[in-house]
Amino acid sequence: MIDRYTLPEMGALWSEQNKFQKWLDVEIAVCEVHADMGTIPRDALEQIKSRASFSVARINEIEQTTNHDVIAFTTNLAENIGDASRFIHYGLTSSDVVDTANALLLRDAGDLLLLKIAALMEVLKQRAFEFKKTPQIGRTHGIHAEPTSFGLTFALWYDEMRRNRDRLAHARAAVAVGKISGAVGAFALLDPEVEEKVCARLGLKPAAVSTQIIQRDRYAEYLSTLAIVASSLDKFALNIRHWQRTEVNEAQERFAPGQKGSSAMPHKRNPIISERICGIARIVRANSLVGLENVALWHERDISHSSAERVVLPDSSIALDYMLHKATSLIEGLVVHPERMVQNLDATKGLIFSGQLLMALTQKGVARETAYEWVQRNAMKVWDENKDFRELLKNDPDIKSHLSPQEIDAVFKLDTYLRNVDKIFDRVFGESD
Repeated sequence: MIDRYTLPEMGALWSEQNKFQKWLDVEIAVCEVHADMGTIPRDALEQIKSRASFSVARINEIEQTTNHDVIAFTTNLAENIGDASRFIHYGLTSSDVVDTANALLLRDAGDLLLLKIAALMEVLKQRAFEFKKTPQIGRTHGIHAEPTSFGLTFALWYDEMRRNRDRLAHARAAVAVGKISGAVGAFALLDPEVEEKVCARLGLKPAAVSTQIIQRDRYAEYLSTLAIVASSLDKFALNIRHWQRTEVNEAQERFAPGQKGSSAMPHKRNPIISERICGIARIVRANSLVGLENVALWHERDISHSSAERVVLPDSSIALDYMLHKATSLIEGLVVHPERMVQNLDATKGLIFSGQLLMALTQKGVARETAYEWVQRNAMKVWDENKDFRELLKNDPDIKSHLSPQEIDAVFKLDTYLRNVDKIFDRVFGESD
């Protein structure tokens, strides 16, 4: 079992300290390749590797003057390295460092999110099998439709998260791309071999072609994928909010000892985690639009994307990480009331079996349109006059002329609706992961 509670923190990954560390990783990888190719002296590389260090506070202080974060960073490195610092940033432009470092950050963020998805899928599978044979009323348009299995809901969510896992794995690969190709991507000051070797050292793929930047359709795919995953969690949480409604009361969030639901009403148990997930999903979806807006830039680049990315890349990654953690805990601790599900199945006095009755009549030779009319006129009496559906059917002259009381009773069985659940589970969980 994956211990989701000890996974590395997404917030730490997106800290300023880690961002500048990734910049330094790129700078040193470039120096190592240059040293291997004989472009810079080997002793200069050793001096750089032994002395290279930075201070976030000092970088911020320098940037107050330079108004350029990468120059502030390299200036701080030079203060610590000494003479060999002339080989730092050798032949590079700022985006060579920033975008390649972003690839490292996004790749690592993707790895953390994939672990969280795996943890959620594990819990969904567990709860699916736990409630595989638990009958629940299915709803369409918010109205009682036909019986289903409560476990099928979790199987459905599991299958959706499997698709999300595959989407995220693809998006992670799309952003795990570096570039060391210079100011307009034409390798004016560096050989393409440098880029290939640097990316290999960092565990990235080199972009086949770039401008001054990695093309932002890659980031748009990542952010859009996060938005899709967040929307799935929104969907799950919305269902839980409905189940917890007082009138429904089929399942509810775990209410911890000492927890409070309302400052004014001591009796309240509110679905606050579900509502929180639904709310944060709106932020992640909105951020995906920023990713799409950043695809179109002037010529070889402008800088309109940069300020927005400093917000949406960490925020969406951190937000989804939090949502996945909360969704996993929520579903694992969900308090389920099967006895209330049975009560709700009976709430419409048998109307939920109308589809079976319609089929039984057509099997007796009644035209479907005629059978529908007979069934519906009795169903409307249940809605409008609060009568019992089964008794109405047994007293309807048209229906009882085709179906015996025993045949009508046979229509009102749950088994018919759950008879293929095993096959559906085989489809979902029989696939290799």
